[in-house]
Amino acid sequence: MSEPSPEPLIRVPGPGQQAIEAAENSIGPTGRPLPDLPDPAPVPDGPQHAMVISMCNQKGGVGKTTTTVNLAAALARAGMRVMVVDIDPQGNASTALNIPHTGDVASVYDVLLGEMEIQDVVQDAPDVDGLQVVPATIDLAGAEIELVSLVAREQRLSRALEAYTAWREEVGQERLDYVFIDCPPSLGLLTVNAFVAAEEVLIPIQAEYYALEGVGQLLGNISMIREHLNEDLHISAVLLTMYDARTRLAEDVADNVREQFGAVVLGNVIPRSVRVSEAPGYGTTVIDYAPSSTGARAYLAAARELNRRGDYRPHPTTGAIGVSPEIYAELEG
Repeated sequence: MSEPSPEPLIRVPGPGQQAIEAAENSIGPTGRPLPDLPDPAPVPDGPQHAMVISMCNQKGGVGKTTTTVNLAAALARAGMRVMVVDIDPQGNASTALNIPHTGDVASVYDVLLGEMEIQDVVQDAPDVDGLQVVPATIDLAGAEIELVSLVAREQRLSRALEAYTAWREEVGQERLDYVFIDCPPSLGLLTVNAFVAAEEVLIPIQAEYYALEGVGQLLGNISMIREHLNEDLHISAVLLTMYDARTRLAEDVADNVREQFGAVVLGNVIPRSVRVSEAPGYGTTVIDYAPSSTGARAYLAAARELNRRGDYRPHPTTGAIGVSPEIYAELEG
């Protein structure tokens, strides 16, 4: 069955492709001008490390896992070396990337308990070159109880990633460019491990009522981690998901999110899309399932924006929330 033609993310007068491109190059779906982002400079040789990003929102159903796998797939298809670490006991990221994760499969559970190294459990995504996955199994559901009695329980994942980075260098493999950690929708020990292992947090926020519910508690937890366990942790990006441009509510939510998070909110948004919802059922990303759909194009654009703009680090006066280099310079000035 042929796929219906996708609607453009931005409605513009006239059918011409030039008009569409002009609109896409000026005003973004949230009503803000899209930034002019230069292509990144080539990554220099040397002891560079991967950008480790925790994908977190304690509110479920906001598109966290969907965003994780589609951003990862988009960056891998652009030539990046990407790894997804699934630490959600539901294992949805593993399912979406067609990775076996039954109870007898070696997984991140074995890594957290110190029984295996990441190189022993990591799998190549069968449908996306350059993408690796550390799967989650149902055993992870009891990991938080088992971790309580272990030494350095908050740093198990961080140390495992450091060891894996050293192993890749030792065996002559190129370094990873991105590591996405798909967190469970809670703030327990698994999420704490993700926060200690990462420098950046990307928060997907659903463009619907109660979107910011619980975000204050999440910010408080990130601040606590910064104070006691990982001073480099910060919110580098916020991505609006399930955005319906036809509703006033979506615009209001976008305004509220921008007011709270400022420049870290990505200019691109992810629209509501049937194709995005269908893709996991086929064990794939929407980028492979329906590459011409609005959802696939939106994730490709968001991944491109995330890669081009780089890390938005916080200023000492902004707490855990990052700022653009221009704002950082102004605050310093």
